[in-house]
Amino acid sequence: MLLSIRNLEKRYAEHVALQNISLEIPKGCIFGLLGPNGAGKTSLIRIITQITGPDAGEIYFDGERLRLEHADQIGYLPEERGLYKKMKVGEQLLYLAQLKGMRKDEALAKLKDWFIRLDIKDWWNKPVDDLSKGMQQKTQFIATVVHEPKLLILDEPFSGFDPINANMLKDEILAIKERGTTILFSTHRMESVEELCDEIALINHARVVLSGNKAEVQARFKKNQFMIRFEGNLMQMPGIEVISQQPSHAVLRLSEGIGTNEAIALLIQQVRLLEFKELIPSFNEIFIQVVSETN
Repeated sequence: MLLSIRNLEKRYAEHVALQNISLEIPKGCIFGLLGPNGAGKTSLIRIITQITGPDAGEIYFDGERLRLEHADQIGYLPEERGLYKKMKVGEQLLYLAQLKGMRKDEALAKLKDWFIRLDIKDWWNKPVDDLSKGMQQKTQFIATVVHEPKLLILDEPFSGFDPINANMLKDEILAIKERGTTILFSTHRMESVEELCDEIALINHARVVLSGNKAEVQARFKKNQFMIRFEGNLMQMPGIEVISQQPSHAVLRLSEGIGTNEAIALLIQQVRLLEFKELIPSFNEIFIQVVSETN
C-alpha cells in the first residue's frame, strides 16, 4: 500500500470532521474519494498533505509513518486554485518545482516537456492574470505533477475545462498512473469516477460509509434487472417481473433462482429477442442511494 490511513479522527471545536477513518490506498491505482459537501473529504486531504494534523490515528506513507519529508513526494491540486497572478507562468512553475526539491536544469527540461504536451508553448512569459480559468488550471496541473510525485492528489481537476481540454487532462492522468503514480481523486462528477477510478471510498457525516473495488461496489448494488429489446407481444412470465415496458423494449427483474439462460429461453418463446443486457447501477445512483440511507 502507498497510503494506509488508520483510525483517523479530527474535530474543530464541537464539529466532528472525521470519525474513525481507515483506508488502504494501493500503489499505482486511481482511488476515488467521494462524498457530499461537508462530508470530511477536504479535512482528510489536509491531513494527508500535512496542512493540518489529526487529533487521533495514524497515516503511513509507503510503509513509513507520514512525516514532513514526505511532502516532496506528494503533488496536490486543490479545488481552489492558488497561483501568483502577477508572476509569469514559466518563472512561477520553475520556482514551484525548485520548492519541491528539483534542480533548476532538471525542472527546466521537465517543464519544457509539459508545455509541449499540454500545447502551451507560447505561455512561458505570460502573466498568470492574462490566462483564462482553464488555462490557469493547466498551469497549476503542471506545478502539481512536474516533480513526478509518488502520490498525486487531485481535487475536482476538470473544473473549468471544456470537453477537449478535459479529455486531454484525462489522458495525462491515465498516463501518469501507468508510470506508477498513485492518484487520490476527489470529485462530484460520477461519470469521471466510472471512467478513471479503480477503487473508491464514500465519506458521509465524517465516516466511511462505502469502500472497495469499483466493479465490486457496483456488483453489490445490482438489482437483478435487465433491459431487453424485442419484436412481438411481451407478457408476464413466471419468475420474470416486467417493471416497465415500451413497444420495442422493456426492463425486467428476475426472481431468485431464475438464471439468465433460463430467462432468455422463456423470452424467445414469446418474442424475437434483439438485445438482453444486465442493468449495472451507475455511481451517480449508488452515491444518491448511500448518501440518502446514511443521512
